[in-house]
Amino acid sequence: MIYFLSDSHLGSLLEKDPHAHEMKLVRWLDMVKKDAERIYLLGDLFDFWFEYKTVVPKGYVRLFGKLAELTDSGIEIHFFIGNHDLWTFGYFEEEIGLKVHYQPLVVEHHGKSFFLAHGDGLVKTNKGFNVLRRLFHSKISQKLFSLVPPRLGQTLGYYWSKKNREKILDDDNDYKGENNEELVLFAKDYSSKPDIDYFVFGHRHIDLNLKLKNNAHVVILGDFVKIFSYGVFDGENLTLEYFENN
Repeated sequence: MIYFLSDSHLGSLLEKDPHAHEMKLVRWLDMVKKDAERIYLLGDLFDFWFEYKTVVPKGYVRLFGKLAELTDSGIEIHFFIGNHDLWTFGYFEEEIGLKVHYQPLVVEHHGKSFFLAHGDGLVKTNKGFNVLRRLFHSKISQKLFSLVPPRLGQTLGYYWSKKNREKILDDDNDYKGENNEELVLFAKDYSSKPDIDYFVFGHRHIDLNLKLKNNAHVVILGDFVKIFSYGVFDGENLTLEYFENN
């Protein structure tokens, strides 16, 4: 089995019980490790992550221990940076054994081709967001932020993340329809080779498995905050499942 999960936003100031939230993700990893061939974490695992040269954010010990246990056992775990946790500079690879991706990835499994990405930056319609995204990805900006003392930097980062997610929650975040959903439109317009069987995204916090006219599927994974959804590929089909969610 190949598993896909995105948008858990661990550490969010909007989460009432951060420990319970982390432990739920650990239980999910315990569940999937029994038959996981690979695990793809498609971004925003953390609500904010900035990795200083000798300092990493406090917490997540149980999660990191479980991820290291799985990678040590031979399970490949791929981490895609999101728009909330893009500032990682080697810790995940060196200490935990994750394979980190900074760009979308096209990969083949069991004869099916997958386009994998968090989903931010693939469309250019939101000019304000794209300006902010370029700023966050700028090496100069990252270097300047690294000069801010960690205590202040972390406080600013979590405050920004909280405000950003509050704005998203205030906006209409429902599925906009096949002709208006930007990630669906991206998949329809995608023209590179090889042909893609599954476009798999996070970012939007909606659970969607849509079959297009060319038989490709667009899968938006939902989240591990409220929906607690994830993707499972069994070698033939990719489906959305739900974990401990009534």
